[in-house]
Amino acid sequence: MSQELKLPGPKSKALIERKNRCTARGISQGTPLFIERAEGALLIDVDGHEFIDFYGGIGVLNAGHCPKPVVKAIKDQAEKLIHTCFMTSMYEGWVDLAEKLTQIAPITGDLKVTYVNSGAEAVENAIKIARSYTKRTGVIAFEMAFHGRTNLTMGLTSKVKPYKSGFGPFAPEIYKVPSAYCYRCYYKSTYPGCGMHCLEQFERFFAAEAAPESIAAMIIEPVQGEGGFIVPPKEFLPGLKSIASKHGIVFIADEIQTGFGRTGKMFAVEHSGVEPDLMTMAKSIAAGMPLSAIVGKSEIMDAPGPGMLGGTYAGNPIACAAGIATIDYIQQENLSSRAAWIGRTVMDRLKTMQENYPLIGDVRSLGAMVGIELVKDRVTKEPAKEETSEITQECLKHGLVIISAGVFGNVIRMLMPLVITDDQLEKALTILDAAFAKVQGA
Repeated sequence: MSQELKLPGPKSKALIERKNRCTARGISQGTPLFIERAEGALLIDVDGHEFIDFYGGIGVLNAGHCPKPVVKAIKDQAEKLIHTCFMTSMYEGWVDLAEKLTQIAPITGDLKVTYVNSGAEAVENAIKIARSYTKRTGVIAFEMAFHGRTNLTMGLTSKVKPYKSGFGPFAPEIYKVPSAYCYRCYYKSTYPGCGMHCLEQFERFFAAEAAPESIAAMIIEPVQGEGGFIVPPKEFLPGLKSIASKHGIVFIADEIQTGFGRTGKMFAVEHSGVEPDLMTMAKSIAAGMPLSAIVGKSEIMDAPGPGMLGGTYAGNPIACAAGIATIDYIQQENLSSRAAWIGRTVMDRLKTMQENYPLIGDVRSLGAMVGIELVKDRVTKEPAKEETSEITQECLKHGLVIISAGVFGNVIRMLMPLVITDDQLEKALTILDAAFAKVQGA
């Protein structure tokens, strides 16, 4: 393994002291690093330490750090127009990006788009649109979900600490049902001989919890991200869409973390052949610029009248320019195919690690969205939260930034930029392997 780094370095340490004096403590930091610059899949901190990036701004940098065409688009746009607010005076970039999103969204028919600034805002507005269209109020969400940190999206989110604890009460008429977390099946069944209880539950739910005619929307991440990179069985999403369609419920695919090539296709729902009614998009949409979008069927998107949607910064000219350049770059570089290759390569290595390290209870992926679930015992599946933290810290000391996820804090997640080189990927996996060896042997 590479030489152990002394972290934080002196410059980062001085900045941490300044940060502690002026930044609210509710903003946590997973690493003691201040990054000065980045390129591709590499981060360089203010002390000159170099790191391979396996978290990608938490799924924001599928196209890598500072891709040259996107940087150029940002510079060119900044010289012409930084802001007007589209609701008062319009600009062509908004329309250009909207047209592009309707072309790549995996939904047939006439589509329309609106923008906001963050993933949570996109989810909030998708719910607003669904309620306006259906004239209903209820929303179905899923255990292990993460949809944001606003009041409504905290209600949709499953992980209590640190996201929800002490912040209630939350928005009403949100109903949480078990998701298809096969490794920890709510019904203690085993796929594929389980009968798909996670779909069968809706008959009971509609009788015992909420009538289907009261439900406006059903929202789900095609791969649950913060909940633990949970990849559902192939029957799950089509089954949910069938239930939603039968009852006139708007089916919302939250593609905020799964979108833009991460899973081996432009959007994760494409793996299941499901066409959502609405989609939320953010994170890798614009290579780091704050932008999110709701894309969906025109008749649904047009339900709210003029003035009922919008925001001062929504669809900012620079963010739109970055979005157009990012999508072009993802397509031109065929990063979806690259993601599929990365996923296969990583999973091959992880399966070998799983044979060697009893800590690894499960490995799962869809493309380059990869999760490793750590357990103290493979029979009881007791979460190994402390060991997960030890492994991420051990990786950091040797030049790999990788972070955890899961409601039990015991999943290591991989969101490396899809432009990562073969050598960088190999080096990172070697560091990870050595970290497991050290923690497992401790």
